[in-house]
Amino acid sequence: MISLLEAQLKIIPEMSALLHTRYRFLQMIEMLGPIGRRGLAEQLSLAEREVRKETDLLREQGLIVASRSGMRVSEIGKELVEVLRPLVYEWSGISTMEKQLTHIFGIQNVIIVDGDLDTVPSIKSLLGLEAAKQLELVAKKSKVVAVTGGSTLAAMADSLIPSEDLTNLCFIAARGGMGDDMRLQANTIAANFANNTDNQYRSLYLPEHLSETSYNVIMQEPMVREMIQLYDRTDVVIHGIGSAIEMAIRRESSEKVIKTLREKGAVSEAFGYYFDEQGNIVQRIRTVGIQLDQVNKCKSIIAVAGGKDKAKAILSYFKHAAKQSVLVTDSAAAKEMLHLLQ
Repeated sequence: MISLLEAQLKIIPEMSALLHTRYRFLQMIEMLGPIGRRGLAEQLSLAEREVRKETDLLREQGLIVASRSGMRVSEIGKELVEVLRPLVYEWSGISTMEKQLTHIFGIQNVIIVDGDLDTVPSIKSLLGLEAAKQLELVAKKSKVVAVTGGSTLAAMADSLIPSEDLTNLCFIAARGGMGDDMRLQANTIAANFANNTDNQYRSLYLPEHLSETSYNVIMQEPMVREMIQLYDRTDVVIHGIGSAIEMAIRRESSEKVIKTLREKGAVSEAFGYYFDEQGNIVQRIRTVGIQLDQVNKCKSIIAVAGGKDKAKAILSYFKHAAKQSVLVTDSAAAKEMLHLLQ
C-alpha cells in the first residue's frame, strides 16, 4: 500500500516543486533577512516579479514579516523551515545523494545544500551555515582548529556566533598569504572565526609559496616552529577544494608550471598539493602551511566546496581523502559527481 505522501504526489504532482520553491524562499529570507525584494531576487537569480508573487503569499500566511528594513521570517516561519527540511530533502532526492556519496567516498558524512553555487551566489552562505553546524558538532572535544582561505570559508566565518559549543578554541591559519584579496586570506578568516566566537587565533604572516633558500631560513624562525607544533596538535581542519589550474593561476604560477600541471593531469588542489583524476599527488608547492600528513592525523576534517563546475575537483580530492572527513557541498555538484561516476 502506498503512503499518504506518495498518494498526495500522485494526485497533485506539482505539489513537490511548489513546496520546494517556497521552502527555498523561506530558507533564504531566514538566512539573509532583513532583506528587500530586489536583494532577494539578486540572491536567488530570479525576476523581481516572481519574488514579489511568492513573498506576498508567504506574508499573507504569516510566515514572513515585512518592514522598512526588509523581510524577515516570523517565528512560525522558522519552525516551518525546520519541520519541512527532511521532507523537502527527501522529495528532491538530496537525502539519497548524501547517502550515495558518503558510501562512495567512504567518509564520515556528506551534507548537501540545495542549489548551484555557480549560478546562485547565496548558496555560498548556505554552505557556510552547514559547515558551521558541523564545526559545532566536533568543537567540544577540540582545542586547535586550522582554517584555509577562500570565499566559501569566509562565508562560514560570517555564520558563526558565540556558542557554548565553541569555547576555549584557538583558530590558526592553515597556510600563508595567497592572492591580493585580504578578506579571503587564511589569516583574515582565522581571525574572523575567532572574533565571531570569542576565541583566540594565531596567524601565519608569510607568503604561501617560498623559494628553497627562503624556506630553509624561515623554517628556523621561532614563530614558524611554533606554528608547525600547532599543526601537529590540530584537532579540526576546515578547508576548501580548488580546481587545479584555477588555483595555479591565483598563485600567479608561471606558464611553465601551469603547462606541467596540465601535462600531469592535475584536477584538484588542497593544502598546496595538486591531485590528478585518481587522487594521486602530481605536484606540491613548497609551503610552511599545514601538510597533508598532519591533516590526515586530525580528529575531524570539514571540506567545503560547491558548484557544478567544481564536481571533478571534489571527486579527485576524495579519491584518497581521510575517513574522518565531512564534505559540505551543493546539489548541483552532487548531481554532477554522480553523473561522472556512472
